[in-house]
This record gives sequence, C-alpha cells and structure tokens, in this order.
Amino acid sequence: MRIRGVPAWHAAAIFFLLGGAAHASLGDRLPDFKDCVLVCKEANCGEDPTPIPFHRRLLLWDCPSECDYACQHVVTDKRLARDPPYMQPIYQFHGKWPFYRFMGMQEPFSVIFSLFNYLAHDWGMTQLREKIPASYALRKYYILFGYFGLASWIFSMIFHTRDFNLTEKLDYFAAGASVLYGLYFTPIRIFRLDKKDPMKQSVLRIWTMFCILLYTLHVMYLTLWSWDYTYNMAANVAVGVIQNLMWSGFSYLQYKKVGRTWAMWPGLIVAWIIVAMSLELLDFPPWKGLIDAHSLWHLGTVGPTIWWYNFLVKDAQEDLAGRLPTADYDAGARKD
Repeated sequence: MRIRGVPAWHAAAIFFLLGGAAHASLGDRLPDFKDCVLVCKEANCGEDPTPIPFHRRLLLWDCPSECDYACQHVVTDKRLARDPPYMQPIYQFHGKWPFYRFMGMQEPFSVIFSLFNYLAHDWGMTQLREKIPASYALRKYYILFGYFGLASWIFSMIFHTRDFNLTEKLDYFAAGASVLYGLYFTPIRIFRLDKKDPMKQSVLRIWTMFCILLYTLHVMYLTLWSWDYTYNMAANVAVGVIQNLMWSGFSYLQYKKVGRTWAMWPGLIVAWIIVAMSLELLDFPPWKGLIDAHSLWHLGTVGPTIWWYNFLVKDAQEDLAGRLPTADYDAGARKD
C-alpha cells in the first residue's frame, strides 16, 4: 500500500535496483484464472503468436502479459455474471485490481492524476521563482522541494503505466525521498536554520547529515534486507505525522503572532490531506474498472499542493516585507 501526500506529506520511495518478491493475491490462485492463462498461452504464444499492437509493445507488453491481462477480465466478468459484486467479491491479481488499460497504461487514471500533481508542482515552482527573490535564503529549499515533488510524480506515472519490480522501486524510493525532504526543510523554516548564526548553521549541518543517513538506511533495508510493504508504509506515515504535527503547531503559533488568516493555511492543508488519505485506506474495487481509491487519493492531493505553494510564497513575501516576527530581510532584495 502506498501513501502519497502533498508537499511535506508524501509517502512511498527513490533509487534503483531490482529484486523483491511480488505478493500473490486471491485472484492469482483461482483455478479458473490459472487454466485461462495456460490455454491462452498455448493458443496465442506459440510459433505463430498473435500480433500485439505497436503502442503496447512499446510499453513492454508481451504475449504472456497479454494473456494475464485478458484472463483477469475474463475470470472477473464470469464471476460477476454469476453473482452481483456483494455476493461475488472482485479479487485482486498480483496485488492489483483488474483495471481496464488505456493505450497500454495499466492504471490510466492514476497516471492522469499523477500528471496533475506533477503540473501542480511545476506551477508552484514557477510561482516561487517569479515571486520570491533569489536572495531570500529559504527560496533554494523551496525550489528543491519542488524538484523532489516532480521526481516523485514522474516515477508515479511510470509505475502506474507499467508495474514492474524496477518501476515499483523507483516509485517507492522517489516518493520516500519526497516525504523525507519535506521533513528536512520543515524545521529549517520553523526554526529558521537558514540564518547566518553559527549555532544554527551547526545544527543545520548535523540535521542534513542525519536525514541523508536516515534515507540511506531506509533504502538499504528495503533493497538489501527485505522489501517490506508494511515497514515502508509505516516509515512514511511516521515521517508524515511528524511533519503534520510540526506544521499544525507552527500555523497556530504564527496565527497568534500575526493575526492573519493565511498563517493558518498549513493546518488547514494538513486537515485536507487527512481527509483525502481516508480514500487510500478504504481501497475499494475500481469503478467501471478505471477509478479506485488510490487514484482518487492522487487526485485529492492536487489542490493542497497548489495551496501549499501559495502559502510558501505568501509567507516569504510577508517575511521580506518585515511583517513576520522573525523577519530580518531587506524588503527591496533583488529579483531574478
């Protein structure tokens, strides 16, 4: 199970390497499914195989995977024809629901909604560059947050297009890096570790090395020890919860200091994310074989991402204008 959130709240994982065992599902073990795949391969994958359209071959669909896909729907349709869904539950195959693909994409709406998130980050980075001076010390951390977000959603699109061991790992590791980077820059903003104070600079160096070590150990454990879905989810949720608590407390204290509604935005964004995450926990079969809880979770993070970048811009502008208690920047700082 993947939990992927917004800004400082994303979940999953980035790197490389293959390996890791695929978990079997009830659908995989159905005798009807096994017989269907066997018959399909004998009929279509011999010396004169059934042609596969070019666009699907580009996405590495071969004869056995075509048979697997076709039999998932044959078996599911037959079961639903005998009994309604509440009498005959829809089973997962290879840990995934039997989606209807589009242009070779296994989970088309998860791909589309991941693209929406990518575009939200791209838009947000444009806002950061246009509206925050390059001289503002926190700007580089915000821009880097955007790059982590872009990478995370690129690998999400790739994974939902075609699910392989490699694309799964790239998706999990990229999202995990995005989540951990969210935790990394949270105390930098809250405690202003960007300041040219020797003590704060020392804390920043230690914090940076700690986060790098934490991510390295996380990747090494999943890659070299055990590809553990439960651990991965728990690790990302724990990191996300810490960020949520920090930003919620920060937004409350900032609101008390400045008395502006925008100071409460982080807390409201956290609430939005928690509500959206409930979709991920429900995990219902895909509606019309296309839209499931996970794809809707991806859709639910688009709005908060846009809202989050608006907060970063507003917070920086107020700081530069000297209207925040911690501000000491020149409001006339040079722009790019």
